[in-house]
Amino acid sequence: MTNREDQVKAIANQTRLEILRLLDRPLEHFAKQESADPVETGVCVQLIAEHFGVSQPTMSRHIELLKRAGFINAKRQQKWTYCSRNEEALAEYADWLKASLNIKTD
Repeated sequence: MTNREDQVKAIANQTRLEILRLLDRPLEHFAKQESADPVETGVCVQLIAEHFGVSQPTMSRHIELLKRAGFINAKRQQKWTYCSRNEEALAEYADWLKASLNIKTD
């Protein structure tokens, strides 16, 4: 079971929220990735860091928090880490949030 506090913390940061938005359409935002297919494999953490103009260690910290929350999948290939959204976890969190706040979606 994922810790809700970790999930809330993960999306409370604008950069992490934007990472999730960008990973929704990896071909649109990371088309220049040549090392692997951004849809099949995910997006390299280094490219995400470059997009935001931050260091790789800074981006790795953001990725780790999103991973701990269950919102992204990260897989290592050789010396690179590739990230993709965990759609199931994001949908489950959205459902939980709607129910917790008693949001009607009629």
